[in-house]
Amino acid sequence: MTTSRPRIKTYDRIVEQSLALFNEHGERNITTNHIASHLGISPGNLYYHFRNKEEIVYQIFLRYHRFITERLAVPQDRSMNVGDLVNYLDTAFEAMWRFRFMFYDLPGLMARNPQLQADYHQFVNSELQTILESHFREFIRLGLLKMELEDIAPVSVNIWLVVKFWFAFEQTARPKAPITEASGHRGVRQVLALLKPYVTPEFLPAFNALQHRHAAE
Repeated sequence: MTTSRPRIKTYDRIVEQSLALFNEHGERNITTNHIASHLGISPGNLYYHFRNKEEIVYQIFLRYHRFITERLAVPQDRSMNVGDLVNYLDTAFEAMWRFRFMFYDLPGLMARNPQLQADYHQFVNSELQTILESHFREFIRLGLLKMELEDIAPVSVNIWLVVKFWFAFEQTARPKAPITEASGHRGVRQVLALLKPYVTPEFLPAFNALQHRHAAE
């Protein structure tokens, strides 16, 4: 006897399919009518769940926020290692790929959505900065990285800038090539190059091996 999968609630379907449409066509090119038609529901049904498109975008941001904070959390049950460094970078670029429409026109999105603007700035300037700095402090404590504490904040900002704008850079650097997940792998390699000068000699062979493995991928 087979069990059927639980039906996804209309609310969640709207958010998931809106994300797919925004990623494929751009948020500005998709209206609530497009979303309703794509889902095979009436506009009234959509408006029962969301008053406007900005509310849908905000819910997508909350999913992005949850994805980042859960996946980048420092493990509590074990010590971190060099592999964690690459895994965290993979997570950052995976998030950018999954929610890429947000970063094609982030200033425009925030200008039309005050709640998104306030919560995004809170996330980046407080929560994300704290997460990144805690990672660096742990890697320094474990001897994986050698870095002055005052360098943590600016290096964290440099990494965030590369991650945040990487897909936009890829669009301009490779205008005829489609943006794919492979673009994210190139971004990871770029961030690893930023970090390499801080890797301690003891862990440099393992770090180099991870770099080469990522290049092959």
